[in-house]
Amino acid sequence: MKIMKRILFLAVLLATTTFFSCSKEEGEEDIIAYLKENNLTAQKTDEGLYYIIEVPGNDTKPKVNSNIRVKYEGKLLNGTTFDQNDDFEVNLSNVIAGWRRGMVLFGEGGKGKLLIPPTLGYGDREVGSIPANSVLIFDVELLDVL
Repeated sequence: MKIMKRILFLAVLLATTTFFSCSKEEGEEDIIAYLKENNLTAQKTDEGLYYIIEVPGNDTKPKVNSNIRVKYEGKLLNGTTFDQNDDFEVNLSNVIAGWRRGMVLFGEGGKGKLLIPPTLGYGDREVGSIPANSVLIFDVELLDVL
């Protein structure tokens, strides 16, 4: 009986570990393929966000709860633009995790690209024209930290 409990415990542990490791890496292969196809080099955070800093900006960087003013274009991997704005003000606490983790890497005046896996975007939810489990690509320019 003790052996059966151990086997059951190990099976549950393995299933849980596999589930969480797969969900964390969801979209990573697609991001790597996109980078390769577009001859881009990106850095990756521990959470799985890929980012490219084209212009770092100045020393004024937002915090995860800062108000910012940003210019951006959001696209899917196939190039379809789902949103864009030339003058958007928002508190970073009110955006997807990929933006919270990514925008703090730029200083005012900074420009670059965020490649956001589903786990840091909208996950398995369909939002507007964005299909569930989508990798999101944002070209961003941090205009101001307010």
